[in-house]
Amino acid sequence: MKYHCLIIDDEKMLADSTAEYFNLFGVNTLAVYGVEDCRKFFKENTAELILLDINLGDGSGFDLCKLLRERTDIPILFISARTSDDDKIVALNIGGDDYVQKPYSLGVLLAKVKAVLKRYGQAVASEYSDGYLTVDFASKQVKVNGVTVKLTALEFRLLAYLVENKGKAISKTELFEKVWEDKFTGDGTLNVHIRRLREAIEKTPNAPEYIQTIWGDGYKFTGEGE
Repeated sequence: MKYHCLIIDDEKMLADSTAEYFNLFGVNTLAVYGVEDCRKFFKENTAELILLDINLGDGSGFDLCKLLRERTDIPILFISARTSDDDKIVALNIGGDDYVQKPYSLGVLLAKVKAVLKRYGQAVASEYSDGYLTVDFASKQVKVNGVTVKLTALEFRLLAYLVENKGKAISKTELFEKVWEDKFTGDGTLNVHIRRLREAIEKTPNAPEYIQTIWGDGYKFTGEGE
């Protein structure tokens, strides 16, 4: 799978909350927690930008950066609670593109990440719109035929995730993990939320054009007319 951003940080709660925040604003992000997790990630996935902590539980962010630089030239932003100027110099010299100090503002960091993605030619869409349906990731608003529809926070997260992965079949397991952040959410719960979304955005909920069921797999968001 292709992601906008990969976060590598052994502070699991911080990494997960940052990834969740980025995903809500249209930056498709995954968090992993160490060197070995990073190796596993790149066996099956790609990323357009990396946020890399200097201190990892199973290794050094500096060493991991050197290894990554042998294989890719995607931008790497170091994040660290350490304040030494020497650390910043080393980070930049071994191939880092910037140095972000912890604790950081999620809003400021998101703006920096979007700027880097845009600079490297990977602009992140701020909304989806096809003339009938509009999903604004920043304001978390959805409009159908120009009229704002009310969705719960979870319903918006589910719709936003499907829209961000437009045209791709998303398994139920992935939705449980990425939207609910719970591997044990039941099919019934997901089905109820899909039904509510269809009632909110589809012209004919019983014959959906946007949220397609992929039998035996999950769901896929399809743009109007596709």
